[in-house]
Amino acid sequence: MSTRATIRFAKREEGVSFNEHPHQWNAQFYRHHDGYPEGLGVEIAESFTKYGKLMNWEVESLDLVHGDIEYMYYVWQCHGKTDPWISIFKIGCDDVFCPTCDQEVIVDGTPDECIFVGTPDALLDKFDERREIPRCNGCECGDMDPELCGSACIQNTN
Repeated sequence: MSTRATIRFAKREEGVSFNEHPHQWNAQFYRHHDGYPEGLGVEIAESFTKYGKLMNWEVESLDLVHGDIEYMYYVWQCHGKTDPWISIFKIGCDDVFCPTCDQEVIVDGTPDECIFVGTPDALLDKFDERREIPRCNGCECGDMDPELCGSACIQNTN
């Protein structure tokens, strides 16, 4: 089964939250497969950080809405701002029968959930499975910040 996604490019504007769907966007693309954050999300981030090439995108009309997507991406850009920001939404079911997950929905509709907001580098840190995440080496606490180990470590018993 394919993991479908829509990618929209929106303008960064004052008062428009990155964790809500914007009312307007400037361009829209569709991806039929590998639309999950560890796939498409990483590719989008790498296109900004490593100048990777994006493959298998279809340009779409701004008014077209696919009913079978699982993820919605927004790439927020603005002239004069160096880093774009990316928002990722896990699309909920908005019908009694969900065409995305091919199941009956218990409650009348599940809202979309914003699962990520941040820069391309932050997206790679969170979703790129090839990246090594520095961990605390002094104990088994699993603290993400090795600088805190031994002093402000969450398992510090000193």
